[in-house]
Amino acid sequence: MNRVFSPESPARARSGCSFETELGVRAGCVWQVGNGTYNDPVTSALEFLPLPPTSMKRVLKMSLTCQLTRPLVVAIALLLPASHVLGDSPQSKVGIVKDEPSEGPSVKVDNGYMVPYSVTIPGTDVSFEMIPVPGGTFKMGSPEDEEDRADDEGPQIDVVVDPMWVAKTEVTWAQYKEFMDLYAIFKEFEAQGKRTINDDNKVDAITAPTELYDPSFTYEYGEEPNQPAVTMTQYSAQQFTKWLSRITGQQFRLPTEAEWEYAARAGTTTAYSWGDSPGDIDDYAWYFDNADEGAPPVGSKKPNALGLHDMHGSVAEWTVNQYNEEGYTDFDKGKPINATDAVTWPENSYPCVVRGGSWEMDAEQLRSAARLASHDEDWKEEDPNFPKSPWWFTSDPARGVGFRLFRSHKPLDESKIARFWEANSEDVKDDVQSRLLGGRGGLGLVDPTLVDAIKEIDK
Repeated sequence: MNRVFSPESPARARSGCSFETELGVRAGCVWQVGNGTYNDPVTSALEFLPLPPTSMKRVLKMSLTCQLTRPLVVAIALLLPASHVLGDSPQSKVGIVKDEPSEGPSVKVDNGYMVPYSVTIPGTDVSFEMIPVPGGTFKMGSPEDEEDRADDEGPQIDVVVDPMWVAKTEVTWAQYKEFMDLYAIFKEFEAQGKRTINDDNKVDAITAPTELYDPSFTYEYGEEPNQPAVTMTQYSAQQFTKWLSRITGQQFRLPTEAEWEYAARAGTTTAYSWGDSPGDIDDYAWYFDNADEGAPPVGSKKPNALGLHDMHGSVAEWTVNQYNEEGYTDFDKGKPINATDAVTWPENSYPCVVRGGSWEMDAEQLRSAARLASHDEDWKEEDPNFPKSPWWFTSDPARGVGFRLFRSHKPLDESKIARFWEANSEDVKDDVQSRLLGGRGGLGLVDPTLVDAIKEIDK
């Protein structure tokens, strides 16, 4: 069946394509073509891509003007820096439907309805679910009369949260080990002189976590595929989200502290998402009194009202915020602030904010407003390296620290998403650079061609 790209029949955007059945471009648009043949001129196809004028000129110089083939698509993809694409171009339509579903959760937005959807990591059979969360305004922090309240949980501020998707569960070992595998893969690329990094493409590079110094520590309580991944640093979690974003075309990231609390509260103003009393905690959370052998499989307790599991307990979850013992004083300006602006970006590797409490903690530390400040010196106490690893912790409470994926309905712009994906503090940047210069780090490009490149070296 022949089809022609035209305004009347636009290609449907979709992520996670494979070139055998679909044509994929890095512009955040993936043309779903099935098994059809496309005989449209290149110039017509390019009308649907958000190409800068310079890139358009470069593509038009190509002699490939008859068929939209795999080589052409790859060529176009390589011309576009992923940072431009994910920030400026239309986001993939994954998770959006035109009509309101007859059942299940949905969120009305200007281009349809946000719905739950599943993501399969390209090149693997590992998948996870994303749940739509409506936008709204809420009071962040705890009231002064809340039992067990800490001083750093106030003053309460009004925060505006935009619609977003939130992962149904925390990132699991099944997901995180796909990221960990990149260390050896990047080293192999380097040895073969493939996918070299230069000033023009380094924006698309990430570092992969080095091999664990002491796996027996990290894995003491299990490394089952459905258990939450633990002991990674904030920086390593950020790099994971950049990698996943680059290979799927969807803009995943860590949450701001405000976004995390909004998702955890699920519309409530009580100490926990189920009420003010911890009496029902065993139904909703793994914590010190009921988790003797580490964090059990994700999603094994009841979800909150939004359908999100383990927002309380299991593992505490990274946010992008630097910790401030003065709480939210800097944002207390007498008017609402957007959740993506209610951020104190890290100037040092620690303390940063971890939320939700873990299986190692008592009930009061699992409250919706409770905050945990990270501490690199203590959490890396057993790390003998110098500098200490920017990717891993070696001491508790790190075995109770993981993270969860968030995705905005409207993609963040290039400059803002870069702050979510990359190290913000100079000490982390210096540690990473030192490790790379010493050959003790893995640096590689992440883009839609990565999966095929990995297959090639695996042959």
